Amino acid sequence: MRARMLARAAVACAALLSACGKPAPAANDQPVVPAEPASAPTPAPAAPMTDARKKAVLASLPSAYQTADLDNGQAKFALCKSCHTTVSGGADMTGPNLFGVFGRKAGSKPGFAYSDGLKAAGFTWDAAHLDKWIANPRGVIPMTKMTYIGMENPKDRSDLIAYLKVATSPAG
Repeated sequence: MRARMLARAAVACAALLSACGKPAPAANDQPVVPAEPASAPTPAPAAPMTDARKKAVLASLPSAYQTADLDNGQAKFALCKSCHTTVSGGADMTGPNLFGVFGRKAGSKPGFAYSDGLKAAGFTWDAAHLDKWIANPRGVIPMTKMTYIGMENPKDRSDLIAYLKVATSPAG
């Protein structure tokens, strides 16, 4: 008897779990069709950047960033991933997609709602501005909407900036 009750409970749990995340059927048993897709389509993965291209991209940075540890930079970017994407055509999240950020005027990515302070900043993103920004965003733009408090370690910032340069540049 106890085994039969456990089996029924297991079947009921499996049925409930299999329904998780599925919309309930409409009253007329027609499937529910959302008016818009739940999220933006995922961009197709870009071709990987060759080592030669990475070297060329890093060479375009000031010398202090050219010998950076890209693996450490990628690890430090884990702090940023909850708000930013880096791929071409990637979605804006809490923060804007960063693809092509180097050379872009601060607060100018189309379609993203920047703070008034960042829209009025008047500078173009380069390694030096990113270094200051990553160190202390509110020290650069006091009324920024960015909640990140900053990264103190200069080596980690250098590695992160070099990683961003590679990750946000075209592969070819």
